Amino acid sequence: MDSSDKIVKEIRGIIQVYEDGRFQKLTGTDVLPAGIDPSSGVQSKDVIISPETNLSARLYLPKTATKKLPLLIYFHGGGFIIESPFSPLYHNFSNLVAAESNVVIVSVDYRTAPEHPVPTCLNDSWEAIKWVAGNCPESWINDYADLENVFFAGDSAGATIAHHMAIRVGSENPRLSINLRGIILLHPYFWGEDRIGSEGEHPWKPFMEDIWIFAHPGTSGLDDPLINPDKDLKVSDLGCSRVLVCVAEKDILKDRGWYYKDILGKNGWNGDIEVIEDKEVDHVFFLFYPSADNALTLRKRICTFINGINNNPDM
Repeated sequence: MDSSDKIVKEIRGIIQVYEDGRFQKLTGTDVLPAGIDPSSGVQSKDVIISPETNLSARLYLPKTATKKLPLLIYFHGGGFIIESPFSPLYHNFSNLVAAESNVVIVSVDYRTAPEHPVPTCLNDSWEAIKWVAGNCPESWINDYADLENVFFAGDSAGATIAHHMAIRVGSENPRLSINLRGIILLHPYFWGEDRIGSEGEHPWKPFMEDIWIFAHPGTSGLDDPLINPDKDLKVSDLGCSRVLVCVAEKDILKDRGWYYKDILGKNGWNGDIEVIEDKEVDHVFFLFYPSADNALTLRKRICTFINGINNNPDM
């Protein structure tokens, strides 16, 4: 782009929008190839789910896979705008989770805004779930994934997607040939018109609002049920019995993560939910510092939640 191009909007290092309607994504565009991870032996490969929409996913298979394993369907974050399963952050994270939790992973490459505004990401994610639950041609899923032992997970915007996919499982009675055991929401991106906790004083408040309006220009606003579960009449239909929510002390979204537990309770959902807060860290720290002690602990929580090793998430 020419240096004279006028930028009419920039959302904090994520995307620049130019006067003539062009845009440039500023991060989250790097990719790593699938293959064998040398440190863990986890294998990965890319599959096309829908040629018509170019919907795809990256599959992960642990080195130790010799029997049916739990299946984790993962939705990446990035504000509905950036990132993919193929980026270094998410590829490396998926390798670690597959190895440490001994799970098969389907990491969904849903289409992103602004080319494909919300709710495209939700529709794509639902198509991916139906692909897994249908007559899936992939041997890694048919041979190694236990469809009676399925989990949804995601971080940030991806956690929001995981939440909505669980509601669709519970509310639409789709007769899917999967058993959704639980969902894992890592620093979920929920928002609303009224401020709660420390949101009002946080310097990232305008960013949280701008990114939602940009990703979903047709939204009804900050209380849209797609971003504010407190306004969703279907929230009690969450189609699983267990929920794990992880939040970070310095994250502007922390209070929304805690409030999610209250929302489910007051709306009559009768499953088990646990909210755990990591101190002295910010949003999705575990992606940027995967070797840090608190990132290791968070991944152990994921392992415990999926495999039921013990009741102490810090062990």
